[in-house]
Amino acid sequence: MPKRVDNIFYQKVKFRKMYEAYQRASKQKHQNKEVILFEMDLGSNLLSLLNDVYYGRYKIGIYRKFTVYEPKERIILALPFRDRVLQQWYVEEFIKPIFLPKMISHSFACIEKRGSHLAVITLEKFMKRKYKENPDYYILKGDISKFFNSIDKNILFKLVARRIKDKAFLECTKSILFDGTPKKGIPIGNYTSQFFANIYLNELDHFIKEKLKIKYYVRYMDDFILLLDSKEDAILTLEKIRKFLNKNLELDLNKKTNYFKAKQGVTFLGYHIYQNKVRLLNRNKKKIYKKVKIWNKLYEENSLDLLKTAERLKAWIGHASLGDNYEFIEKIKAKCKWLYNE
Repeated sequence: MPKRVDNIFYQKVKFRKMYEAYQRASKQKHQNKEVILFEMDLGSNLLSLLNDVYYGRYKIGIYRKFTVYEPKERIILALPFRDRVLQQWYVEEFIKPIFLPKMISHSFACIEKRGSHLAVITLEKFMKRKYKENPDYYILKGDISKFFNSIDKNILFKLVARRIKDKAFLECTKSILFDGTPKKGIPIGNYTSQFFANIYLNELDHFIKEKLKIKYYVRYMDDFILLLDSKEDAILTLEKIRKFLNKNLELDLNKKTNYFKAKQGVTFLGYHIYQNKVRLLNRNKKKIYKKVKIWNKLYEENSLDLLKTAERLKAWIGHASLGDNYEFIEKIKAKCKWLYNE
């Protein structure tokens, strides 16, 4: 068991640290009404938050609930801006420096200099290597059922406390985890949640790498891929993972979890990946066609925000450029009437 960290909390309760957290939380949000109101008395608001944290009075604010529908329908719980500043401080000062170094190198979500593109590139590289070792290998693709809503907060708190024993830090953690939310699950909208999720599934990562000794393994949040020698290996490994998740983390795999021959490729993070090529999914192609149609209509009505639309197109091109999609990218660009002022 790693040595537990202590006496760290009050070292970070500094005005400069909280001001830096405010800067990150408010980035590109200075037109937001809630942010504007906070900034109108910025010094006092930061000092108030700092004092509440220092004297153990901090309690999380009231969540605002709303629903998003892309990429799928999800309920989002959003905190007041004051609490979002606190969470920026909490993650940057404690979670990142203490927990991220303990995570495996092939966990890619919410870790600087990694991300979805590197996850796809790494998986394709692994598939090439595995093919050379065994052309008939199998892919096991796992997905956690209702992941964020299924996280057991008591288990999560124990995982955090296993690394940090500072009492003041743990009291702050309790407020973030338990106040104002359901007994089970963590809010998708919280900045802390994506990092808590990584801490939770880091247990699975180490089980797969250290106990099962799987060489080729990639995880992005609750989606994970293993490359295995045979169907029999896939069946046995899947059962071991299922038991581990259920026993240790109280999680279940969903119906999308499956194993199959590697020659058919695998869908992962918006791409279909083979050992020698990466393709955009057809559903993603249909989405960009619909967006272009909407953009063109707005352009013809002289109501298109050209700057925002250009940024969105640039982001999509960055996504599509990862694979073998040059011709399709050029086709989409040619359809954007506003891009060439036609």
